Amino acid sequence: MDNNKKLFVGGLNYATTDDNLRELFAGAGTVESATVIIDRMSGRSKGFGFVEMATEEEAQKAIDELNGKELDGRTISVNVARPKVDRPSFGGGGGGRGGYDRR
Repeated sequence: MDNNKKLFVGGLNYATTDDNLRELFAGAGTVESATVIIDRMSGRSKGFGFVEMATEEEAQKAIDELNGKELDGRTISVNVARPKVDRPSFGGGGGGRGGYDRR
């Protein structure tokens, strides 16, 4: 996949849906996917999403036309999405007890 076709969309209203995103970006070209990112714990939008356009030219057109525009009452930012970076896993559950039993 060409990363210059995938766009990061920030500043979304929590009520914005995948369909709202797809409809807005369709004005700039063919939308291959439009996804609002949802928090797994709360089930609510995280306020950002990703849109993948069919070509780099359409992606650039979407940035030019939609960055700083209003969607569902919020001003959105549209940029080329950065590749996902692997982050180190820190594990979990140390508990802070020093690793020994205090009985």
